[in-house]
Amino acid sequence: MLVNGKWSAEWNPVQAKDAKGGFVRQTSSFRNWITPDGSPGPTGNGGFKAEAGRYHLYVALICPWASRTLIARTLKGLEDTISVSVVEPVLTDKGWRFGDYPGANRDALNGATYLHEIYTKVDPTLTGRATVPVLWDKQRRTIVNNESADIVRMLNSGFGALADGMFDLYPEDLRAEIDALNDRIYPRLNNGVYRAGFATTQEAYEEAFWDVFGMLDELEERLADRTFLFGDRLTETDIRLFVTLVRFDAAYHGLFKCNLRRLADYRNLTAYVQRVLAIPGVRDTVNIDHIKRGYYSIKALNPTGIVPVGPDLPGREIPARSMTH
Repeated sequence: MLVNGKWSAEWNPVQAKDAKGGFVRQTSSFRNWITPDGSPGPTGNGGFKAEAGRYHLYVALICPWASRTLIARTLKGLEDTISVSVVEPVLTDKGWRFGDYPGANRDALNGATYLHEIYTKVDPTLTGRATVPVLWDKQRRTIVNNESADIVRMLNSGFGALADGMFDLYPEDLRAEIDALNDRIYPRLNNGVYRAGFATTQEAYEEAFWDVFGMLDELEERLADRTFLFGDRLTETDIRLFVTLVRFDAAYHGLFKCNLRRLADYRNLTAYVQRVLAIPGVRDTVNIDHIKRGYYSIKALNPTGIVPVGPDLPGREIPARSMTH
């Protein structure tokens, strides 16, 4: 992580621990908002007006939080309005790195080698972790926001006429219900798999483990008679759920010890993931190779670095490979 603007230690997945040895996630440090007229948003300062070509996203395809923003960018038709840089999937001792791995690219905008250099461009004395996603302002040369939940909402409503109105991810009439379900899914499932995978005591692990499967069971039942979580309308809650589910069998089931059941064992959840994948543009945001190579590069959990061959995305099989001797 960064200490007074200097990289001080090898990357470590455990950001902080509670008294029981449970994983505690770092709070995002940049919380400004893009708005149609540049007025201040719910947090931070104003001056970030929606303009085509002004903003840039830094993402990792392994990361569910970053993938939320990529999906929102796609659904809102903002691909030509907001440019993107993708870091390599393997987590290095200095964190996220730009490079030439297939599906990743170099940082042509700021010329950084590591993502943490983007953070210190803004604050040369920053202490904290360099996380994705990062929403960057090319005009003011600063970070607008690095909280995925904020970024999804500003992509939904902050770009005004620049965005496609086909999807309203946070409709007025569902906001209270969306907020309530988000508040249930996040600690028990979205972050619950991390709480299980990075737990440092048996007690903390088992508490997270049962949270994960309790929520999966609840969602399996909820999706028995509806297309999406709130019926026929796709919302931000679906995006938040989808990015966790699509990684479940590939990473969380094995590496994070969430192994009571696979996603494939849940009929309704599996069908739900396939429906979301079928929405134009969504599948292009999912890179199963980056997901597996990224998670299995975490030395604390997989010191050998061996990446499993399977599984592939739901509904797609790994092709058989002939063995030669």
